[in-house]
Formats: sequence, C-alpha cells, structure tokens
Amino acid sequence: MEFAYTIAGFAVGAIVGLTGVGGGSLMTPLLVLLFGIHPSVAVGTDLLYAAITKTGGTLAHGLKGTVDWKITRLLAAGSLPAAVLTLVLVGRFAPGGIDGAASLIKVALGFALLLTAVALIFRKHIQAFALARFGGTSNPARTARLTVLTGAVLGVLVSISSVGAGALGVTALFFLYPTMPALRIVGSDIAHAVPLTAVAGLGHWFLGSIDWLLLGSLLVGSLPGIWLGTHISTRIPDRVLRPILATMLVLVGAKLISH
Repeated sequence: MEFAYTIAGFAVGAIVGLTGVGGGSLMTPLLVLLFGIHPSVAVGTDLLYAAITKTGGTLAHGLKGTVDWKITRLLAAGSLPAAVLTLVLVGRFAPGGIDGAASLIKVALGFALLLTAVALIFRKHIQAFALARFGGTSNPARTARLTVLTGAVLGVLVSISSVGAGALGVTALFFLYPTMPALRIVGSDIAHAVPLTAVAGLGHWFLGSIDWLLLGSLLVGSLPGIWLGTHISTRIPDRVLRPILATMLVLVGAKLISH
C-alpha cells in the first residue's frame, strides 16, 4: 500500500508541475475516494504534504523576486487566525471532534473542488473583467481589506478541505490586483500557501489526524513528480490541460457532495 501511495504522490506531483494547481484539489479526494482514507486524516496529511512541497516553490520564486511579500502578509493576516479558529471550533463543537466531522469535510471538499474548477475555467475572464472594472481606479486601503478578507475565506476552506490555496487564491488575487504580472501573483500565492497549510496541518496534528507513514510515502513520489511535470509543462498547451483538469474536479466534487 505504501508503494501505491508513492505512485499517487508521483502522479499528483506531475500534474501540479504541469498545471500549477495545488495538490489539495487532487490528492485529498484521491486519498478519500480511491484509498478509503478517513477524510480528516486525508485533509490533515495533505496539508503538511502541501506545506513541504510548496516550500521549494516559495524559495524559487523568492530568489527570482516574484513574491510580493506585502500581499503575502495581508493574506496571512486573515488566513492564519481563520484556520486556527475553524479547527478549534470543529474540534470542540463537532460531534466526535475532527473525526466526527467527516461528512462536513467531504461536503466542504466537494464545494471547494467545484469552486476550483470554475476558477480554472474562467480565470482569464475574471482577470479581464477586473482589469476593465478596477484597473484604473485603485483604492489601496480597500484592496488591502479585501485581501485580508480573501485570506480569511481561504483559511476556512483550506483548514477543513485542504483545497483553495492554489487556484482559488490565484483567481482572487487576479481580481484584486489586475495589473500585477501573473508570475508575481502565482509566486505570492505559493508563498502564502506555505504558512497557511503548515498552521492548518499542525492543527490537524494536534487533533490527531495525521498519518506520518502516508505523508512520507506521498513525498517520496511527489518530489520527482513535480520535477518531471515542471520540465515537460512547456510541451503541453495550457488550453488543453486546464479544461481536462477542471472537468475532473467537477466530477470528483459532485461525487463527494452526493456521497
């Protein structure tokens, strides 16, 4: 079974390298639906998996100067408290604690996947609309408040579903900062995902929903997978990959919601 987890890690890592979409959109439903992992364990383990794998991406973007640390701090100001508060509330008030919140996690994950699919399909349209609507009328104070609010929403979603820090975060930043270069937005989102997934993952560890053997098996496969996906990404058109991935996310999300 550990080898099967490694293969799954490699496959998801390759897709992340190809598309830039966070592994939570794929890894968590894969663990729940294919391997029968308890939803809370799947989410908690995937959060630490994401924190480790995205640390390398943050270092690379940081060295290239493609991280806006002010935006990262604003997002974290909303997301970190929201993630902690969400886990405290679920752990204290959900029947059976985090384990008893399995159905809530499945539904939250399903809706997060559907939102991610929409973000993937309409990202360019959202960016074009935001540029036309707000591109010339920037309000820094309002944008800062909305960035913190966006972080809070992502904190809630990520802490209970492990989905949202990738495609949803990037789409929201495209809307809030329509004139910012895409690479800088992606770099800032990846940098924000590291502390968010780490804090949420540590919260799940405290609640007892981390499988360390599973985490190690996934990392063994994902690191070479990400390397391979990144190197072949230039050979596969983005316009081909994103609709396929979005369709898969819709199908998986619908199955989780109706399960």
